[in-house]
Amino acid sequence: MSNPASDDFRFSIRVYYEDTDAGGVVYYANYLKFFERARTEWLRALGVEQRVLAEETGCIFVVRGIEAQYRRPAALDDLLTIRSKVSRLGKASIDFSQFCERGDELLAAGKVQVGCVDRATMRPRALPAGLARTLAPLAAEPATD
Repeated sequence: MSNPASDDFRFSIRVYYEDTDAGGVVYYANYLKFFERARTEWLRALGVEQRVLAEETGCIFVVRGIEAQYRRPAALDDLLTIRSKVSRLGKASIDFSQFCERGDELLAAGKVQVGCVDRATMRPRALPAGLARTLAPLAAEPATD
């Protein structure tokens, strides 16, 4: 795992049998799970526990949109690196660019839009101030919404 305060967080994931399809390669939807794990671990490394954040502020995250491109297959036992960075920080949202790599080889890339909502009402709400301050220096684009 890399430095969470850098603008390019890295998280390693091993491919298990359960991640593969009948063809022996990683099932396409599992890349989205890998991306989710990397975002969660990145927040955890920054000191943000999502369960605690929800309990203390009522803020939870929902995926509003996703775009993925698959370039090369990953297979059983591959060690993958998921690179994550904040491409845009909004007042109530975070856009991530994420990349799945095997060594220097790009296997998949994704753009994930995450919205902050109030867990009681499921309505959009501003990111908690402390979280916004933590993420602001890591964002390629500042808050715009």
